[in-house]
Amino acid sequence: MNGKRVTPILRIFDEKKAKEFYVDYLGFKLDWEHRFEDNLPLYMQVSNGNCIIHLSEHHGDCSPGAAIRIEIEDIESFHAVLHSKEYNFARPGLETTPWQTKELTVIDPFSNRIVFFEDRE
Repeated sequence: MNGKRVTPILRIFDEKKAKEFYVDYLGFKLDWEHRFEDNLPLYMQVSNGNCIIHLSEHHGDCSPGAAIRIEIEDIESFHAVLHSKEYNFARPGLETTPWQTKELTVIDPFSNRIVFFEDRE
């Protein structure tokens, strides 16, 4: 096998809350949306640079409460940007871990945990 990329699928329940969190708060770009018909569950892709996440309202795709880790550059600037936004549901801290990373953890409105990290070396 020659693996190339992983695209996590995270469960969502509310399109408006998902876009507010992933696009407005975290700064991802909405790439596309798909529904088989009106009033059916939404499946969409958001991205930021090379980081791609699929978000799904389909109950069979995944369960809420997942956890993913995303490596980023300049985590302190990202932390400052998040704190400058008026998002009432998250005020993440910046943690230095014993395994030589700086980490910032946010939990989306659907109980999915996203850990942004930067190696300290």
